[in-house]
Amino acid sequence: MTDVTGESGGLLGRLRIEGPGMPEALARIAETILADPETAAHLSIVDLAERSGTSTATVTRFSRTLGFRGYANLRVAVATETGRAEQARWDTDISGDIAPGDALTDVLGVVTAADTRAIQDTAAGIDVAAVERVAGAIAAAGRVEIFGLGSSGTSAREMAFRLERIRVPVWHRTDSHTALTNAALLGPGDVAIGLSHSGRTREVIETLAEAADHGALTVAVTSFSRSPLAEVADVVFSTVVQETTFRLAALSSVHSQLLILDLIYVAVAQRTYERTAEALELTVRAVEAHRLPEKSPTRRRPRRQNPS
Repeated sequence: MTDVTGESGGLLGRLRIEGPGMPEALARIAETILADPETAAHLSIVDLAERSGTSTATVTRFSRTLGFRGYANLRVAVATETGRAEQARWDTDISGDIAPGDALTDVLGVVTAADTRAIQDTAAGIDVAAVERVAGAIAAAGRVEIFGLGSSGTSAREMAFRLERIRVPVWHRTDSHTALTNAALLGPGDVAIGLSHSGRTREVIETLAEAADHGALTVAVTSFSRSPLAEVADVVFSTVVQETTFRLAALSSVHSQLLILDLIYVAVAQRTYERTAEALELTVRAVEAHRLPEKSPTRRRPRRQNPS
């Protein structure tokens, strides 16, 4: 599996999501860092161990669990991310509370801040080399299957639509049985992409596992890089979400998913530039007749005649 969480990107967002599911001692370290990231960035390994009620060995294990070589690299990542957040003037923790009586202008601010921060954290953690690997495979694939349910299904449909427009042989399945049977027909040189915020959606896991059994390149897009879905994937892209009232994590993950998928789509288009340019021109021309002209004459209602 390719680890796509960079050593300096998206760490705090990842800790918010994965921290509660870690073993107790590791979870305490995550909580300590999230409680005050700026201070944590300057703590020695001994200080962090004392504040979290753990040991230096546990802090080292925590660092390596996240993919770092040691605590020094983890501390640099925290410092880099807190510095970036301060420069952008976004708080490390965004309050997602929305009360029933809040003005829509306030709600707009909360939603905008949450979505923007989620996209920033997701972007910071993207491994460009992994994107290039997946894009290259899609550009040369004989068949691409994309599968997602619920909110993730919305992202899957959008990605399939984009790839279709540039002549990629892609299918999006909404039925789990159809997805499984078509995954069984994949082979080396094909690509299967599974989307699930939780990484625990059984149908998506089974579909990706089936594709992997037949030699296809498998790609997971999930908010949990240590989830069952991630375990069956060759490449894992981690999304970061920011919950707000009325918008739970699964509903808020679409923006981050689309960021990753859009980057892959553009990378595919770059690799198939001539074919893509021709396809886009043809498709625009095909629907042009169904668009209203940019400047249409103003229609006036006829005046009503006064009854005589």
